[in-house]
Amino acid sequence: MTAEPLQVVDPAIAVARTRPRNSPAETISQTLSMAWRALKKMRRNPEQFFDVTLQPLLFTAMFAYIFGGAISGNVTSYLPLLIPGIVAQTVLTTCMASGVQLREDLDKGVFDRFKVLPIARIAPLAGPVVADVVRYLIAATLTFVMGMIIGYRPGGGVPGVLGAIALSVFIGWSMAWIFTWIGTIARNARSVQGISMLILFPLTFLSNAFVPVHTLPSGLAAFVKINPVSLLVSATRDLANYGTITSQVGWTLLAGLVVIAIFAPLSVRNYRRHI
Repeated sequence: MTAEPLQVVDPAIAVARTRPRNSPAETISQTLSMAWRALKKMRRNPEQFFDVTLQPLLFTAMFAYIFGGAISGNVTSYLPLLIPGIVAQTVLTTCMASGVQLREDLDKGVFDRFKVLPIARIAPLAGPVVADVVRYLIAATLTFVMGMIIGYRPGGGVPGVLGAIALSVFIGWSMAWIFTWIGTIARNARSVQGISMLILFPLTFLSNAFVPVHTLPSGLAAFVKINPVSLLVSATRDLANYGTITSQVGWTLLAGLVVIAIFAPLSVRNYRRHI
């Protein structure tokens, strides 16, 4: 008569069975706790703010004075075209850090500590993404400030600028879920950064962010018109330069919601595989 093999019990599953599923309010509270953890981590690593402080200042001045005369005749005329484009580019490139940081934490075993806690599985992923909103705000605000220093005067006034910043931050937050998902499937942090740059940089530069679409060859112009980054740039220009909420703004918001609906669940599913 042979003895039955001992059944191995996963501690995380055992803990989860002792209480019901997390309520929406508990999930939000746990996500905010993880966001606070990420903010404290940023405070102790100030180099994480270099890209959101130096890049907007450098890119705004560099693109304005290098391309302003060639594209619009002078720097002042070029700024209404450039500044909203730089805002979109800066926020989108900043959100790449979400996937890189996630991959680093996974490699270091940080998330192994979370798996035994009775918390919502999305909280450790959503927390850092929420914390990164602070970085997006800094990047977008500094871009507008630098633009105003060199002569940009947004026709939409304060409400238009605030609306453009809010829209850019929301899209940056939604796009961060794509890079979070990449962070769950890539092998290391360097791979996340390489894949993210391969995706984002062509989309950013092959858009209407820096040049008018009508100046491009027909084939390239057709791609630029359907590029989602162009949609964000056009919506940001409508808000900042004219203070108007156009269909471009609505389509941009819808695109952001679709990205969240697709990549947030994918990120959670792949995250479960790691734990």
